[in-house]
Amino acid sequence: MPKKKAKGFRHVEHRRVMAVLYTLLRLSVIGMMIAQFFNRNYENVFLCVLTLVLFILPSLIERKFQVDLPDTLEIIILLFIYAAEILGEIQAYYIIFPYWDTMLHTLNGFLCAAIGFSLVDLFNRNERFSLHLSPVFMAITAFCFSMTVGVLWEFFEFSIDQILLFDMQKDTVLNTISTVMLDPDHGTLAVAVKDITDVILGHSDGTQTALGLGGYLDIGLHDTMADLFVNFIGALIFSIVGFFYVRSRGKGRFARRFIPKVVQPQDND
Repeated sequence: MPKKKAKGFRHVEHRRVMAVLYTLLRLSVIGMMIAQFFNRNYENVFLCVLTLVLFILPSLIERKFQVDLPDTLEIIILLFIYAAEILGEIQAYYIIFPYWDTMLHTLNGFLCAAIGFSLVDLFNRNERFSLHLSPVFMAITAFCFSMTVGVLWEFFEFSIDQILLFDMQKDTVLNTISTVMLDPDHGTLAVAVKDITDVILGHSDGTQTALGLGGYLDIGLHDTMADLFVNFIGALIFSIVGFFYVRSRGKGRFARRFIPKVVQPQDND
């Protein structure tokens, strides 16, 4: 009996647009890596190497799981990696553009929901699994998958900040805070402090240092909640889109651009 082989994958390198995009992004990252090496910014060199490795993931996923990733999904994944690692971290876009992180987290929620939706959809269509979820449950599963990834990422950022003393969970300057720590009776009454214009640090040697930031320094809470909220929005949007896609039995043009397809085996001639 002739062996079956997977239908030819549309590898990224074999498509003209994807090949051009891959080449430009790789050359940009390699150039950045060389510059960072001569500047002795070895942490940034590591980020460049990590970016090059992440660029290979779409092709590996196609080969490993025998799926065909839509061009739109691949392009967004590649640009997302570049925007997060090269532009965000090395070029400091997270600092230069205040909403850069918000944009990426929204997109991350959208993409993770698409990936979660794709996993369930693949299981639904695979005869080896007795899993047949309704469109509503598929949308809920995709949404929960995306939110779980978002929460795990915040756990990762918090751990890195605590262990390596980084600042991945960016700080926020506030002019008003409310805390039970200032309750004179040491109870649960929240005391509001308004019109904060500066914070003065008292050191163990008796010296004091004014931060000069124009308010109270919140260490990451607002950033974390904002990231989870925009992740929620992105996940919700694609979950709704995916619901109507499955309900219409795959006729939606928009969702089709983000949902991988199983490569059907074919006989050798």
